[in-house]
Amino acid sequence: MDQGSLEAYFPSALPPRWAKLVGPEGLAALAEVGRKLDSSPARKALMTPGGDKVLRAFDTPPEAVRCVIFGQDPYPGQSHASGLAFSVERTVIALPPSLRNIRQELREDLDLELPAHGDLSSWATHGVLLLNRHLTTVVGSPGAHRTLGWTTFTDAVVRGLVSTGQFFVAVLWGREAAELRPLLGETPVIESAHPSPLSAHRGFFGSRPFSTVNRVRETAGFSPIDWSLGAT
Repeated sequence: MDQGSLEAYFPSALPPRWAKLVGPEGLAALAEVGRKLDSSPARKALMTPGGDKVLRAFDTPPEAVRCVIFGQDPYPGQSHASGLAFSVERTVIALPPSLRNIRQELREDLDLELPAHGDLSSWATHGVLLLNRHLTTVVGSPGAHRTLGWTTFTDAVVRGLVSTGQFFVAVLWGREAAELRPLLGETPVIESAHPSPLSAHRGFFGSRPFSTVNRVRETAGFSPIDWSLGAT
């Protein structure tokens, strides 16, 4: 896409129900991130994911959210970031290490047969919001956009969801995701190390997050989530 002015584009691209939920503070934060990117053409040109995918997670309407999986920032690999935390497009053959670890835990937790692809979008259609704390980075530079102000926006998303009173389970993977815990109130929280190879053996492997989410939901009287990933 011709990204044009991201300061104008980001707030306008957020679906209306989410815009209402995050309120003026969230929309202002989006515009401010866009303004900072607009002011640095080189950083903007190397941004990943592309502008039209940055807010893709919000294709899931707020009232449909049954679980939120929080990550840190997008994959920095070329064409890896898809706008959904931890997910890649089906055309990606060499999966990022964190995604490989997620798939391993999913397989062992639920005894699922998994397709070869790393596309997690089926989770989104079942009400799983796949949301990073920072929604962009620079190709080849993990965490490059952590000072842009994305957390002001994602904090507003969390506050908005909590304010609705709807039941959802929050899954916090990694230190930056864990920073959201004070905002989650009485929301059920499942917390572990990040699935990155640097930390997966320090509490992610064996944490059984998928079956735990379903157990929490069923105990509260809600239906479980279908964590299967569809066909190859």
